[in-house]
Amino acid sequence: MTEQTAFSAGAAPGALPVVGHALQMMRHPVNFMTSLSAHGDLVEIRIGPTRAYVPTHPDLLRHVLTNDRIFDKGGVFYDRARDIAGNGLVTCPFADHRRQRRLMQSAFTRPQLKLYAEAMQAEIESTASRWRDGVVFDAFPEMYGMALRTVGRTLYSTPVSPELAAKVERSFDVVLNGLFRQMFLPASIRRLPLPSQRRYRSNLDFLHQTTQRLIEDYRGSDVEHDDLLAALIASRDDDGGRLGDTEIHDQVITVMAAGTETVAGTLTWVFYLLSQHPRIEAALYEEIDAVLGGRAPRWDDLPSLSLTDRIISETLRLHPPAWLFTRLTTSPTELAGRRLPAGATVVFSPAAVAQYEEAFDDPKAFDPDRWLPERIAPAARNAYVPFGTGARKCIGDLYARTEATLGLATILGRWRVTCEPGMDVRPVPLATVYHPRRLRLRLNARTAHRMTCAVPAPVGGDAR
Repeated sequence: MTEQTAFSAGAAPGALPVVGHALQMMRHPVNFMTSLSAHGDLVEIRIGPTRAYVPTHPDLLRHVLTNDRIFDKGGVFYDRARDIAGNGLVTCPFADHRRQRRLMQSAFTRPQLKLYAEAMQAEIESTASRWRDGVVFDAFPEMYGMALRTVGRTLYSTPVSPELAAKVERSFDVVLNGLFRQMFLPASIRRLPLPSQRRYRSNLDFLHQTTQRLIEDYRGSDVEHDDLLAALIASRDDDGGRLGDTEIHDQVITVMAAGTETVAGTLTWVFYLLSQHPRIEAALYEEIDAVLGGRAPRWDDLPSLSLTDRIISETLRLHPPAWLFTRLTTSPTELAGRRLPAGATVVFSPAAVAQYEEAFDDPKAFDPDRWLPERIAPAARNAYVPFGTGARKCIGDLYARTEATLGLATILGRWRVTCEPGMDVRPVPLATVYHPRRLRLRLNARTAHRMTCAVPAPVGGDAR
């Protein structure tokens, strides 16, 4: 952001007493965030009773994200997210971040990711091989279960029991879906012993107790491990410091939360978008067949799955699973010509800049080829922030993309996936991760479609 840049400030219409813009955010969160640019480069909204400011210009948002000392992690989102992830890398304030980042960096190097990819593929393949020809299921819950088991295997080397995985999945579902609701509730309501509050708290307690028990069992094992948890336990900073027991607990919860719903949401939206764009879908099947030749994908295949990667990138642009985060100003500052006091809430939303017209041609269109190297403009890079940017860019961005790419290539290598009638792609109200309410998928074995899937279907096909 240069001193010569002139930014405008405005306010979003339609705020209601007490709840603010909760109804718009509940019904169409990404559409609401995308619409804000019509009201200025910095737009005031209300999250419940909290006044918040949303940067809708990519340069302004980049300024916020690269000045993490002034715009620190905090606000209504992180107040509730810390119930789940404690003081982990995603939720910790500036004062703790540099140390935690240094300690965790060694767990996310490319050699480590190659090891995790083997565990990811084993679990994804196990899931895809259990399906049967003609099966129909709701996409998001199925992708969520697969993603949770996949992250569990990268953490603990061996598969988590199906019974425990199912209980953890249900608890995460309650807690993560309850997080945004907690944001909009006054503290006095959150303290009441309402059934919804008791359910939220009991599931939160179960997650923390289960995570602690898994870590203790892991430490008590005499088996040598070469997984993500082993890397976290072994990590050291330049002074020989290490993560403490509570920090390891918080980091494990963080990885489990960040690597499950987001990947599941992304894959669910991919299947929907492919159903609307049959030519792109046909080209994707062609690429997977040409690269894999009927076998399971491996880490070394990822560079050759370029269309697969571009489809994931474009899906993350149009349907960012993590659509709202908050920051708190640590001192008085100016943003878009507006003076903000210390403690002001600033909202970071990838959706608010993802359709910025000066960065993207036809920004509402699903066009994976906009991410071809020769077509990417600097403005597009600045407006593409599903994983953030700056010092606090998601440390697990390549981990998540690897998991999503292996998942998509494995599923479409084995199965022809079509969307059943009756889809409801409205977002789940106030879900922490943006995903459709209902998208039922039918799977048919690829052996019956191998010769036909490469023939482009007419453009504009509807869901099948």
